[in-house]
Formats: sequence, structure tokens, C-alpha cells
Amino acid sequence: MNWLRFCDLGTYLVLAVVAGMHWQNDRHHWIGAAISVPAFFLWVLARYQIGASFAVRAEAKKLVTHGLYSKIRNPIYLFGGLALLGEFVGLGWYIWTAVFVLMNVLQYLRVQREEQVLTEAFGDEYRAYRAKTWF
Repeated sequence: MNWLRFCDLGTYLVLAVVAGMHWQNDRHHWIGAAISVPAFFLWVLARYQIGASFAVRAEAKKLVTHGLYSKIRNPIYLFGGLALLGEFVGLGWYIWTAVFVLMNVLQYLRVQREEQVLTEAFGDEYRAYRAKTWF
């Protein structure tokens, strides 16, 4: 996979906050950057750690339990959501909070489907992993 292509969208979002900070040194830009920049890099790390097990649709290729996945079952969703939230705050798009909430409801439904698929594929191994991790 070409990592440059994969990270393009996130990079543009992070750069939007950084560029906004350069032109408008407002508190919301700093708060947004403090949320979105580390979240973006953790999102990239999570995507790297899941490797070939990544899928757009729920699939049970391999149970990933190392790195960020040793503590958080869905770090891609968590850090991707935080990166977007930081962007909305940093750019002053507070009206997008409703969109953010809707997106997270849809992501929650997606997580439920993925957990069902993983439980069917890995059974007790996944249930044990789920019991010792968050989200």
C-alpha cells in the first residue's frame, strides 16, 4: 500500500488546522490542533499495526491484539473520530458537531457488526480479548 496516498486526506486535515493557526492565532485553533494532530498520528499507527487485516467491510482475517490493539479494540475509529473532532474545533465548524455525533452513531453500528463477525470467527479467543480491552 502506498502510505502517501493513504495519509493524504488526514494530512490535508491536519495541515488545515496548522495553516489556520498561522493566519488566525485563536484559542480554538490551538485546542483543535492539540486534539487532531496526535489523534491523526495515532490513527496512522493503528492503521499500520492492523496491516493486512484492515478491511472496509467486516471481515475476520486475523485477530490483531498487539500495539494499540492490546488496549483498544477499535483505535482506528477512536483516533479517526478524535482527529475529525479536532479539525471541527480548530476550524471553528461547531455546527458540524451534529454531523460528528451522527458519524459516531454510524461508527458504533459498524463496530457492532464487526464484533459479531469476529465473535463468530474467533469465538472464545475474541471474547477473552474483548474482556481485557476498551472500546
